[in-house]
Amino acid sequence: MSMCLTVCLFLLGCNGANASDASQAIPSATTSGQENTETAKPMEEAAMSTYTYVPQEIWVQNGNMKIYGIAYVPDTNGKLPLVIFSHELGNDHTSGERYAEQLAEAGYATYVFDFCGGTVGGNKSDGSNNEMSILTEASDLTAVLESAKSWEFVDPDKIILLGGSMGGLVTMVVGSEHQDEIAGMILMYPALSAKVDGGTERYRTEDEVPEDIGLFGGWIHVGKNYITDLWEVDFSQLLSSYEGHMLLLHGDKDTIVPISWSKDAKKIIPDCEFYVIEKGGHEFFGQPFEDAMSYILSYLNRQVGLAISE
Repeated sequence: MSMCLTVCLFLLGCNGANASDASQAIPSATTSGQENTETAKPMEEAAMSTYTYVPQEIWVQNGNMKIYGIAYVPDTNGKLPLVIFSHELGNDHTSGERYAEQLAEAGYATYVFDFCGGTVGGNKSDGSNNEMSILTEASDLTAVLESAKSWEFVDPDKIILLGGSMGGLVTMVVGSEHQDEIAGMILMYPALSAKVDGGTERYRTEDEVPEDIGLFGGWIHVGKNYITDLWEVDFSQLLSSYEGHMLLLHGDKDTIVPISWSKDAKKIIPDCEFYVIEKGGHEFFGQPFEDAMSYILSYLNRQVGLAISE
């Protein structure tokens, strides 16, 4: 995907019918001061075996919509832990392929998929951008989670949700509402600024929201429910209600969603392991990607154990 998309991976949203009501937003991103934030380099893990893997196309039905995805399955017998990756706004399943490849090599099955809408250039799932919203994408992820429990290579007790940017918000919604069905949740540069940035003063009531909305100068067009559904989601409540152990990663060079949003989120998450990815932007590449993978693998090893026992 072009790097220009990375620059645009930013959510436009509203804070509810009354733009001055900040009760559903996490603490302001403008707060400053010292934060209890982990900035150390990733821990060195014990040497792990490298496994070959077999990509498998898997379609998931969600109502009358078909969701396209690819499972990266380590070439071994038995049921495996599964990581489900949710992509950023404007991207598609390919943004998760780098993660899926390394996770599968470490022995973790991984599923990457296209949301029904929310992609620039189109994707292989049904649906369109003017139909998608945070709640339709949450419905897609919920359908994937439910279907994955029955896949022959999956240990249903060891499913982890992983999402970036808007995919991080969707992961947060589904993970918080289905806590008993997952073994953990990983958020990368979640777009927690969605309700504040861009749209809070533009639309005060549902009647003011147009049927077609061009975001980022028309880079992507969404429908009315993109805005109205954001009003329905209480980010703080979801974060504070998650009782499991969460991993939160954010780059210190992120200019799309400033890292201060994740620093503030850490304060209200009951059990949060938070790391700053040095020199990481909005999406991780190069050394920031390698650092993120080290944290992710360490978290997975502790949450569900080594993927494959020798």
